[in-house]
Amino acid sequence: MRIAQAGLFRSIKKDLEILEEDLLESVKSDVPLVTEVGTHLVKSGGKRLRPALLLAAAHASRNFSRDRVMPLAAAVEMIHMASLVHDDVIDHADTRRGTPTANAKWGNQVAILSGDYFFAQAFSKVAHARYGEEVGMRLAKLVSELSVGEIQQDAMMFTAEHSIEEYYQRIEKKTADFLAICCELGAMVSGADEEVCRGLYSYGHCIGMAFQITDDLLDIVGDAKKLGKPAGNDILQGVVTLPVIRALEKSPNRDELAAIITNRHMTDEDVKRALEIVKATDGVDFAKSKADEFLAEAKKALPKELPEDIRETFVAAADYIGKRDF
Repeated sequence: MRIAQAGLFRSIKKDLEILEEDLLESVKSDVPLVTEVGTHLVKSGGKRLRPALLLAAAHASRNFSRDRVMPLAAAVEMIHMASLVHDDVIDHADTRRGTPTANAKWGNQVAILSGDYFFAQAFSKVAHARYGEEVGMRLAKLVSELSVGEIQQDAMMFTAEHSIEEYYQRIEKKTADFLAICCELGAMVSGADEEVCRGLYSYGHCIGMAFQITDDLLDIVGDAKKLGKPAGNDILQGVVTLPVIRALEKSPNRDELAAIITNRHMTDEDVKRALEIVKATDGVDFAKSKADEFLAEAKKALPKELPEDIRETFVAAADYIGKRDF
């Protein structure tokens, strides 16, 4: 379910409608298969949180121009979609949000190359819009850090020795930096004051941290039908998240949990048992409290110069992240 459908970004509803049209146009190709894959990916869902935050941030300036900011909004969503396509190949995922993945429908080769196509189209849009060297460099660094975050996560898979600090560093690269840059660049390309840009960057970073913690929490306690993937999927793939790290610190069954999460051949029963051990500790409540702390910091970081309707939108986005169940 897209956030626009939930009414979360009512103040930029028209912007988000045009974004969908732009995305569909951006994935068109002279090669029918490329268009088919791209259209499937655009229409298969997604919250559109990143471009929505960017568009809302652009409204922080009195000089807002939809034509000016829309290519950048579409570009950040295409970068996000490309990264997800590659993730699905790495994870051997058959579905995302209950919809078949590109690799499931067309195979790994087509999926990987489609992700590459999305990356190229995204940077092409940015280049044509002539935002300047800084915007292009920030987005290039973002993609680099996304890749580094995934490499770090891969290196730590199926291991039981994790610290909270290491976890935070990983989710910064995977999620928080992306949301921070969306908020900052939306304001920047619209000509907002530097102080406003800094405040929105901090807001985006904090809600990004909370978003990933909440996402990891849902893997423990969420509804599989709503999530579009089975509970405990992170554990099955060897990814250790904050609730599990806490359980490894506090559970009397720590050794049993460690044995499960380091087993590359764990069964469904093993995953079920790991979930039981985590839920028996304060791991879930601990992670939820950390997400709430980040959300409180996000609201504090909002610049006082924001128009009231845009401020309300950013507050509602933070509240949505804290309460979401999918």
